[in-house]
Amino acid sequence: MGTVTKKDLVECIVAHSGQTRESVRVVLESTLQSFIDVLSRGDRIEIRDFGVFEVRTRKPRVAQNPKTLEKVKVDARRTVRFKAGRLMKAAVLDGKLPASDAEPKSPAVARVARKAATDTAAVAAGRAVRRSPRTA
Repeated sequence: MGTVTKKDLVECIVAHSGQTRESVRVVLESTLQSFIDVLSRGDRIEIRDFGVFEVRTRKPRVAQNPKTLEKVKVDARRTVRFKAGRLMKAAVLDGKLPASDAEPKSPAVARVARKAATDTAAVAAGRAVRRSPRTA
């Protein structure tokens, strides 16, 4: 398992969509900033089958410093919680999408999903993922 960075996401979207890196980067950064803005207002973001982001308030509590064993008061705080949706749970659990949702209705989305599944299988098998160069 590895870490996927924002740059990796941009490269993946560019490979699947044929869009320019700059346009994909701008859209991704705008999307992430929108997520931050919505969550900072305390609102909830629900993306069907993917998951839900919501702000929760943690109660104040008394903790203990493990080094000194001193009791420390921890104030209430807001935190972001993510709850995985149906397709996300199925993909993480089984490593693939459920059969009923394996082929999206849009041909373009279906093509991207097939490429992503092929890339995932290739990476899992330790093979390099090769792409033909696209014209921008």
